[in-house]
Amino acid sequence: MTTPPDFLQLAGKPFLVFGVANRKSVAYHVGRTLEACGAQVWYVVRSAEQRDGVSRLLGRAEIFTCDVEREEEIAAVRTQVGERCSQLHGIVHSIAFADYEGEAKPFHQTTKAQFLRAIDISCYSLMAIANAFQDLLDPDASVVTISISTTRMASESYGFMGPVKAALDSSLAFLAKSFSRFSRVRFNAVAASLLKTSASAGIPGYVDAYLYAEQVIPRRKALETQEVANVAVFLLSPRSSGINAQSVVADAGMSINYFDNDLIRRAMRAGE
Repeated sequence: MTTPPDFLQLAGKPFLVFGVANRKSVAYHVGRTLEACGAQVWYVVRSAEQRDGVSRLLGRAEIFTCDVEREEEIAAVRTQVGERCSQLHGIVHSIAFADYEGEAKPFHQTTKAQFLRAIDISCYSLMAIANAFQDLLDPDASVVTISISTTRMASESYGFMGPVKAALDSSLAFLAKSFSRFSRVRFNAVAASLLKTSASAGIPGYVDAYLYAEQVIPRRKALETQEVANVAVFLLSPRSSGINAQSVVADAGMSINYFDNDLIRRAMRAGE
């Protein structure tokens, strides 16, 4: 039996993956897929408690801790990774947080503290990580974050995280431009539709939105986390070298099907 060629050209290359929380995490699937492609993967989780929880999932993989709200911890993990390798071929940023305070409030009632903390963890952390690791990134490295399929749809349950993700998407262009002054490092996002993850379960009203998405998607099946991971791994690979400062939508066609005839008929009957 012949060994298939390394089409994605990832074998033996080191990558750093931020954001594994459990088996349902996008970061977990990305890391495992990279490993299946022969890449060397290090993981970063938020705390020592989280590290203890995911160590059973990740086997012998090395796991670092870093609370991205703390600049000193970002600097510390950069030092720790730098002691193990001289260059990274890519970083995965799969980090987001929102404190909904137990319920979905009208957008205009979002507090300053809620919004600024969400921006810090979900958006600014990408900039902080890129800045801290810039000297460790291979000149042709790829940085990939996880976003959402649209930031222009005012989902009442998702609330203030919509504008936060819009800021994350916008930062890709500015990071790509900044890094172009000294490298060819690329910054892209996988813009995913609704997923069945532990983090999403904490969003008020998310389950109903997820079930609705399954009806809107032409195949009548929601996007799977592994499908997001597959796109992320492609974006991390040299095969995607022509893609930079983009949000690549992975929604299984949801955005083309909001006016599906069956959905319209059901909605009209419900209003009678």
